Parts: sequence; structure tokens; C-alpha cells
Amino acid sequence: MDPILLVKAALMGIVEGLTEFLPVSSTGHLILAGSLLGFTGEKSKVFEIAIQSGAILAVIIVYRERLKTAILGFGRRPLSTRLVMNVAIGFLPAAFIGLFAYKTIKAHLFNAPVVAGAFIVGALIIMWVEKSLRPTARVTHLDDLRWPDALKVGFVQCFGMIPGTSRSGATIIGGMLLGLSRQAATEFSFFLAIPTLLAAGGYSLWKSRDLLSTADLPLFMVGFIVSFLAAWLCVRWLLRYVATHTFVPFAWYRIAFGLVVLATAWSGVVVWQD
Repeated sequence: MDPILLVKAALMGIVEGLTEFLPVSSTGHLILAGSLLGFTGEKSKVFEIAIQSGAILAVIIVYRERLKTAILGFGRRPLSTRLVMNVAIGFLPAAFIGLFAYKTIKAHLFNAPVVAGAFIVGALIIMWVEKSLRPTARVTHLDDLRWPDALKVGFVQCFGMIPGTSRSGATIIGGMLLGLSRQAATEFSFFLAIPTLLAAGGYSLWKSRDLLSTADLPLFMVGFIVSFLAAWLCVRWLLRYVATHTFVPFAWYRIAFGLVVLATAWSGVVVWQD
């Protein structure tokens, strides 16, 4: 396989891994990176879906002990049962809404004005939530999360289906708005990503299975591994970051990136229409 193509796969893996769990929208970054690298077409979209699994594996590795305890303790330990049920309940809205809205979103929302608008509006929401955040959150630890809160965060997560919004941004900032601490909202966003992204990725890969070929395995493996490593570093860093910092810097970044989307679309450098 062409070494240049493998380098492009690695670069796309870095972009996916670094942006999947930050409140900045991995979709927008992958579209921009793919266009600049000449990594486009139907097969590239399948590739982008596949390397999400690398990012998800990073979360599983970081939280492996807690996940193991929760799964083995389900039905026997109250806290383990609560965590598993909260993740399942939080996943339901995205499962149902995503199933019925997938085609509409693909057909009408993948364009520069929507992506740029989502980036900028999301930035303003982050600033507003951070400014109005109460000194003491109602839910300070993930073990204190109740199923109604999990369901509400699950509905908020659905806003992440809008290109440029960011699934992690929607769940983290939405969780904070609903009374979760910054740390609790971030952790729940990580756990909620596991079933949400695995289900969305599995569904998309199944629909695109005719495009898959064993000849592309090295390409996919490079993207998967690099995405995993980048996401692993990002998740560990973000957990330390939220302990002492706000998300306001990400808001300013989103505004800048939204302007980049408009500029590249206007100049024709990047084709943002899906």
C-alpha cells in the first residue's frame, strides 16, 4: 500500500483521537482534515467511522477497572447497577432519534452554514453555562447520578447529531446545565460514548459494508491504532484539565474554527456539502 496513504490515515487518526472527546466536534475537523489531505470519497467516510472504535477503545482502557466492576457487579451491587442502568437509559434517546433522523441529517445538515453556525452557537452556550454555573453542583460524583438526570443528558446528547455541535460538548455542557459538576458531566460523557458511538459506527459500517475490502486493512489498522493512542492521551489529559479549569478556551476555539469553516467554504478550499 502507498506509504503516503498510510501517513494520511495516521494524521486522520490523530484528528479523530484528539477531537472525539473534546467539546469541539470531531466531524467538522475530520471534514476539514480530509479535504486538505485529499482523503475524500465514500471509502474515506467508512474509514472515519471505523477509526472511532479506536477512540472508544481508549475510554474502555482508561476506565477498564471501573467498567469491569460495574459489569460484574450489575444486579448485585447498587452502585454498579446504577451506573450500568444510567448509561443504558442515557443511550436510549440517541438510539431512537438517531435511527429515524439519520437520513434527514445526512441529507440536509452537512453544509458549511450549519457546521459553522453549530460551532459558534455552541461556543456561546459554553460561555453562558460557565458564567452562570453554580458554585456547588447538585450532582458532584457519577455515583450520585439518578436515572432522570441520565435520561435528560441522553436527550441533550442528541443535539450532537447536528454536524459541528459535538456529541461530547452537548453531553458535558448539557450535563453541567442540568446540575452535574464539570467532572461528573465529563465522566458520564465518556461512559455514554461507548454504546452511542459503537452503535452508530456499527450501523454505518453495516450500511457501507459493500465498500469494505481486505486490501484496505493496513489503512484501517493504522488509523485505528493512532486514533486509540491520541484518544488515550486526550482522555487522560481532559480528566486532569476539568479538575481545575473551565471550558471557555474551547469556546473561543470553536468560534475561530467556525470562521475557518466559512472561509474555506467561501474560497472553495473545502467542500462542506456532504
